[in-house]
Amino acid sequence: MKKILYRASALLVAAGLMTSCLDEALEVESRSSFDAANVFSTYQLAEYAVIGIGEIYAHTNSYNARLNHMYGYNTDIELKMGSKISGAKLEEYTLSEYDTQINNSSLNTDNNGYNEIMIGVERANLAIAGLREHANLSDPNMAYLLGEALTYRALYYEELIKMWGDVPLHLTPLTSEDLYAPKTDRDDIYVAILADLEEAIGYLYWPFEASQTQRADRMNKAFAKGLYARIALMASGYAWRPDPGTVGTGNFGSLRLTTNPALSKAALYPKALKHLEDVIASGTLQLDPSYEHLWRSFNDFSHMTSHEVMFVQPFGNARGRWNYAHAYPHTANSPFIKDKSGKGGQTGVNPTLWWKYEKQDVRRDLSCVFMRWSQDANDKTGGWELRNATSCYFGKYRYEWMIDYPGGTGDGCKPIVMRYADVYLMAAEMAAYLSAADGGGLDKAKDYLGEVRRRAYAGNTDMVDTFLASLTLGSAVGNDDAAISDYQAEGTIMKAIIDERAKEFVGEFLRKQDLIRWGLLKLKLDEASDDMKSLARMTGDYAGYKAYSELKDIKDKSGKNVIYTAETYYVYWREKGQGIEIFGLEADQIGKTPADYVSEEDNGGWDRLDFISDAIFCPVSSDKLTADTFADEMNFRWKYFYSNSYNDPYPRSVWPLFGQNLSNSQGTLVNDYGYDNL
Repeated sequence: MKKILYRASALLVAAGLMTSCLDEALEVESRSSFDAANVFSTYQLAEYAVIGIGEIYAHTNSYNARLNHMYGYNTDIELKMGSKISGAKLEEYTLSEYDTQINNSSLNTDNNGYNEIMIGVERANLAIAGLREHANLSDPNMAYLLGEALTYRALYYEELIKMWGDVPLHLTPLTSEDLYAPKTDRDDIYVAILADLEEAIGYLYWPFEASQTQRADRMNKAFAKGLYARIALMASGYAWRPDPGTVGTGNFGSLRLTTNPALSKAALYPKALKHLEDVIASGTLQLDPSYEHLWRSFNDFSHMTSHEVMFVQPFGNARGRWNYAHAYPHTANSPFIKDKSGKGGQTGVNPTLWWKYEKQDVRRDLSCVFMRWSQDANDKTGGWELRNATSCYFGKYRYEWMIDYPGGTGDGCKPIVMRYADVYLMAAEMAAYLSAADGGGLDKAKDYLGEVRRRAYAGNTDMVDTFLASLTLGSAVGNDDAAISDYQAEGTIMKAIIDERAKEFVGEFLRKQDLIRWGLLKLKLDEASDDMKSLARMTGDYAGYKAYSELKDIKDKSGKNVIYTAETYYVYWREKGQGIEIFGLEADQIGKTPADYVSEEDNGGWDRLDFISDAIFCPVSSDKLTADTFADEMNFRWKYFYSNSYNDPYPRSVWPLFGQNLSNSQGTLVNDYGYDNL
């Protein structure tokens, strides 16, 4: 009984870190009453316990300061800024460049993300067991709490598989007998958590149906159905897996699909598509009519009651470091960060993505910004300034759009786990795979794709209609390899979905899993590498800039000797509102000057900046530059989308169990995928 009392109390204390309401409960509940029967038969106490499941997000080495900005890049659209050849932050660059080691100092701790998520699983198991045994589940509110706990468990295991692959499966509270369990084949985990969601869906309220689901930091039926679909896509897709029957034996593995027929696309997609269509038919959600308003609401936290946002990581208003890592940079003394040190800019956009959008797509200039807020070193004034082509950042995340930002590293931003646009695009992908007889088909896929695309082309929806009319099924129907077959096939529905997910979700870090499950991780990273090189050297799709380039001398650290002469394309820019205006990038502006730019003296407020050259894409520090630097292609950024001894990101697309995890496992845990073991 003592252990049960402690566990129940711990759940309530964890919930108290997220809500001050616990103080009131502690005043009226004596310590002796914190037994499982009392906690899980009393709605308010049971609710505290279930809310406490999500408290692990706020732990420093969990999502707060580690997982939210150490997983999810590099992809073809999202990058860690710089690369390992810069010589700094090596441990972080090995993570992003698919070369993680088991002793990585950022993650090899006894309270690392793996352990923290497992704590969340244990809290979910305690709540599930307590509610099943002691709650009156005929009460819809108590049943809702059970659904919430089941959904948390499914979400946590989805995250564990995403980052670590095969892990131990625990579906009941830990005992001394199963504390040190070996890995479970992820297929068995998928089966278990899909069953969790099927049960949870029956208990949960729709968004805005009840008081519990008025905000996006509580689970709801729409999110559980969407999570079912997301897991179905993962389970039925490609992944780097140990050979069948060898999980936890040190097997190197290979890129393959599941061998479990219950997890095939043919088996899962009809169920998952039905869940997504239930969400659409429910009418409880809708796309925010304005893409810009959606992201303004993210930064001022009003997205918590948005009808597009389905679930967020439940951070308090001074916890979490999302904008700290992902917002475009502000240097010291920016009035928007209230700090003497700079913030933002640790990650950013692969700059070539800007050119993948059409000019009429409103997402382009909201998602991809080549700027920072900077203080002038001489007169101490500050403002927005243009950066070069390597410095492309997420314009969705902006300190100036925040309200009552407290300063410091904790910004309170609540990362979006899922939003309604994803429901449409997942449904489009599944409908394209299924024939009309199975509830899918091209017309349905086009309709779902069109819902997202029409918002992006506000005022130009005729372009969307023309685009959709041109799409064909390609090889989508019933083909596990449709993405591999069609990712470069213009006019196919699968390529359209692949491209749309990039443009819609850049900076939301869904892309890595998308590329993995499609079997496209290496193919798209290699494509992106070649594309960045073309941009830097102004060839291929970017050749139009080269005709108007100028030669710029790069000098050594003495400033006297020219070591390289780079063909350079210049653009014009000026501050405009809370941002900048750029002239010279659009196809009809190449080689031209702004109409009000007459001369350097009579310049209409425009400055001129060297924006594109291969020298810009060389992240070697300026004091180490030599003539040989530019002769070696390994000194250029496009070589570091991934960089490991396998020349392949896939064997390192999942992290190892780190040294601390292995040493604390009593020998039951073994790294697969060619990682070291203790």
